[in-house]
Amino acid sequence: METIYQTRREALLNRLEPSTAAFIFSGKAPMRSQDESYPFAVDRSFFYLTGIDRENMILLMKKYPDGRTEETLFIEPYSEFWAKWVGGRMKADEAKAVSGIADIRYLEDFDGALNRLVSSWQGLGTLTVGLDLWRYQPDQTDTPAHGLAKRLQERYPAVRIADIRGELAALRMLKDENEIAQMRLAQDATNTAIRAMMRHARPGMNEAELEGAFDFSLACQGEREHAFQSIVAGGKRATTLHYSDNNQVVEDGELVLIDLGSAHNHYCADISRTFPVNGRFTPRQKALYDTVLAAQELVIRSAKPGMTLGELNTLVVDYYKEALEPLGLLKDGKSVGDYYYHGVSHQLGLDTHDVGNPTMNRLQPGMVITVEPGLYVEEEGIGIRIENDILITETGAEDLSAGILKTTEEIESWMKSE
Repeated sequence: METIYQTRREALLNRLEPSTAAFIFSGKAPMRSQDESYPFAVDRSFFYLTGIDRENMILLMKKYPDGRTEETLFIEPYSEFWAKWVGGRMKADEAKAVSGIADIRYLEDFDGALNRLVSSWQGLGTLTVGLDLWRYQPDQTDTPAHGLAKRLQERYPAVRIADIRGELAALRMLKDENEIAQMRLAQDATNTAIRAMMRHARPGMNEAELEGAFDFSLACQGEREHAFQSIVAGGKRATTLHYSDNNQVVEDGELVLIDLGSAHNHYCADISRTFPVNGRFTPRQKALYDTVLAAQELVIRSAKPGMTLGELNTLVVDYYKEALEPLGLLKDGKSVGDYYYHGVSHQLGLDTHDVGNPTMNRLQPGMVITVEPGLYVEEEGIGIRIENDILITETGAEDLSAGILKTTEEIESWMKSE
């Protein structure tokens, strides 16, 4: 029986030109100090293509000039010694069972295999080596893919290097049924944990304790992975978009903005909610909150295939141009941009800010995106953001976060109940 990972690899190979060998690395945790390393986080594209969450592995996929394909997975050999200290490495039969790759070899064979690959291509035309050459910051540490590209250019100058980031992104942007099922589980866990946090909240509580209530609830559900570092921001601190100190006291009468989410098998939920720490919105807080909520619901109703994220954001800005004036915000030269200064949506999946391909800038069925309008009124110490995750369907959008408390009435009713 073909695994979903075989299907995904076949889809990637179909997008690659003949005479291409693609290498995808699982990654390796960098050392922190002495004998301790940082927590390992698997390369998301490697996981997408293999289903394996282990470090120090290399996936090789070859597409010959005649269209034939081959796959090899390089892994660390099993060690009885390390098994006693940190647990057993994945054995060859386990890697084969999970990934569906029959040809499993050990990393000590990789250099020889690389040389044989290049040598065997002589007479077949130019060999293209496909690598994910992602780089977010120009001075960030090289990935294993960057390292291999440099080695190839030095030792085998006739080899052509190609960045296959776009091909990987094009596949990952369209979620299959299995992926959506994982994302639904992440939504469910996040929903339960948000309810626990709201129920626990009291005036004078430190943001760290609120964050802890969320974390504890996830742990009680058997979920240890967060989609990203949680934001728990009380009062004026909520006007800083990526506030992450989470260590200040939230006073009576203040709102708390939370932006957080669980991840299930690395598939993310990304949810923002804003609630009064004492359980009761003031009339002013409610008026601002309901304005943000109306903007969000407008986008969710409007989202459909063919639209762009920019068009969704324009819906919010145009709505705010009318809605903010009665609230007294558009005066003294102020504009919408003074109170709303981020986009309304981004792709969501194995990464919270998931991969994108510029050629797929219009929504398609199977994409999952966030919808997160906000209002940030620093002079009043109020920051509000409401974020749901939606699945684009053939005719519109499904709100994956529909079960998470959202209206002021729902929030107040939940927080006062025992």
